[in-house]
Amino acid sequence: MSTLPPQTRIGHVHLTVADLDRSLAFYRDILGFEVTTTYGDSAVFLSAGGYHHHIGLNTWKGEGVPPPPPRTSGLYHFAILFPTRLELAKVLQRLIDANYPLDGASDHGVSEALYLCDPDSIGVELYCDRPQEKWKYAPDGSVHMVTAALDLDELLAE
Repeated sequence: MSTLPPQTRIGHVHLTVADLDRSLAFYRDILGFEVTTTYGDSAVFLSAGGYHHHIGLNTWKGEGVPPPPPRTSGLYHFAILFPTRLELAKVLQRLIDANYPLDGASDHGVSEALYLCDPDSIGVELYCDRPQEKWKYAPDGSVHMVTAALDLDELLAE
């Protein structure tokens, strides 16, 4: 099992899921987060790099609850910032090895991002920033971002 480097950044997110084992297979086994604490058989907390937790998963609404309908209130997606392009490439390879589907992959000029849904249809963005010296700026000083196709083969070559 691969683990994430401590420089991985996410903040905190707590998610209601239908099945803890299924969610652990995604967040721990594919993405690489480490379990830090369990709360009975209804919650688990995961982190990158030994932090107390970045992600909390729980079934407090009940095992097997359906995900909320699309375009309703709630979380659209959350983002996980990887410290390097290599770390993003490693997780992409794990997704491919697990035959886990991507919803999209974009080159934003300042960052490279993979988009997918977790097993409960919660949107997840996995991305890494390019070095700031490679960013482009508009005449007013704002960062110039784009949305172009990300070359996954080039990323995997990392």
